[in-house]
Amino acid sequence: MSQAGEADLKAPAQAVAQLHASGWCLIPDVLTAEATAEVRARLVSAAEESRARGVPTTYVGLDPNAHNVRVFNLLDLHPVFLELIQHALALSLIRELLGEHFLISNFTANIAQPGSESMALHSDQGIVTTPPWVAAEAMNIIWVLDDMDEENGATRYVPDSHLWRTPDDLPEDPRALSVPFEAPVGAVLAMDGRLWHTSGANRSRNRERALLFGFYCADHIRPQSNWNVQLRQAVQDGLSPQMRQWLGLDEGNLRYGATLTTPP
Repeated sequence: MSQAGEADLKAPAQAVAQLHASGWCLIPDVLTAEATAEVRARLVSAAEESRARGVPTTYVGLDPNAHNVRVFNLLDLHPVFLELIQHALALSLIRELLGEHFLISNFTANIAQPGSESMALHSDQGIVTTPPWVAAEAMNIIWVLDDMDEENGATRYVPDSHLWRTPDDLPEDPRALSVPFEAPVGAVLAMDGRLWHTSGANRSRNRERALLFGFYCADHIRPQSNWNVQLRQAVQDGLSPQMRQWLGLDEGNLRYGATLTTPP
């Protein structure tokens, strides 16, 4: 998989400044057109494989209707997703907000098909931690696999909502304040976990909107995925020691002074 701008895979200073100030930033042309097409093709195959394993790809309740294709456990479905979750630019953005100590919580996808409706407004950090949300402890790296705009269901967000600390800070109708992200294919959209957002409604006639969502959290937060159970042994055997640490495999969280000892 080829990357655009391979010589400089660190997030630009302007993007980092926007991430801290606004709770999000957009970096275009992270993947070449060829690389993006490859990843998108792998996503379509991953959805088929997920269904073959007996895991559904539509979740009415999470979504208002059956026009979203959701794929979970991407890391177990193709090596290209393992590449993306540890992409150097993505990790540079994660470190900017979460620091050096983080875990990979989840990696999923959503293909919003024509006719899809908007899900409930939420913040992802609010799902995994309790208020008050005084600092960023979770973050999304979104890989844009189709041009994304309001017509085809662009993700919508509420500006400055990453500053809300408790549910009491929400205005009466926060959804009415939401605006769409617009992003070109091959871009990366980084989003503070406190930013309130929702999927948009795809009003186009024939345009899908495919996104990948890499979700990372501070290492004191339990990941959404139980990687020991979800990743096949063959996949686990091929992981680097660093990747095993980011997934919370093996020894667990020993950062606060504990040491491994061999039982007598």
